[in-house]
Amino acid sequence: MNFELTASMMCACYGNLEKELRELEEGGIDSFHIDIMDGRYVPNYAMSLNDMRYIASAAAKPLDVHLMVEHPNNTIELFIKSLRPGDTIYIHPEAEYHPSTTLQKIINADLIPGIAINPGTSVETVLEMLRIVKKVLVMSVNPGNAGQMYLPYVGKKITKLLSLKEDMDFEIYWDGACSADKILEFAPKGVKGFVLGTTLLFGKKQPYGETLQNIRELRF
Repeated sequence: MNFELTASMMCACYGNLEKELRELEEGGIDSFHIDIMDGRYVPNYAMSLNDMRYIASAAAKPLDVHLMVEHPNNTIELFIKSLRPGDTIYIHPEAEYHPSTTLQKIINADLIPGIAINPGTSVETVLEMLRIVKKVLVMSVNPGNAGQMYLPYVGKKITKLLSLKEDMDFEIYWDGACSADKILEFAPKGVKGFVLGTTLLFGKKQPYGETLQNIRELRF
């Protein structure tokens, strides 16, 4: 079964980030997930603009930049100019007065526009934006910290999105508490990709390549 795996780089070892990037790429990761937090939209700080710029310069694989910031339209150009065509930027619709304006700037820069949906955000409130974006990042945990517990009602939200994705032309990605059983359940249903953090990828006592191969060889 064909699905994408993206590495949550806020969980990586920053003692040797270049080595982490190289081993993840050699191991077969599809992209790098970059969590940017401002301490206001979410009660935490994660990766910085300079972290993103370094990874963009050192990595061959695409970047998926997840902006957990208030009013991303105010700073979106800082991120856009450091990325490459084909990279993705996700924004949270609740964080902006006019999110479609920010999404259009991402589109105009030849980047892939995406929205991230919090557990408490209903599909109905973002319905019109689904016609603009190409990716929907479904948060299965409340945003802001790694290692949180899965919120089971998110599965019903994914079922709604799956019923809309063909007509509206977007793909669905899973972020948060991504375990093997979630991939086994939701990849066959049509979820395109999964963000891997401490649950499956980081902090394990084996090379990234072995871990990623084991995930891709899950028995469906």
